[in-house]
Amino acid sequence: MKAFLAAVAAMVVITVAAPFILQQIGFSAADAGSGAAVRLD
Repeated sequence: MKAFLAAVAAMVVITVAAPFILQQIGFSAADAGSGAAVRLD
């Protein structure tokens, strides 16, 4: 039961922290959908 609760706590932390971390390193949806390499047909 302890391992399950630790896994759930880790999932919550990763889920909450991931958007902030990804935006800081440039992997946000806005950064991925704009730039010189994006084709706008």
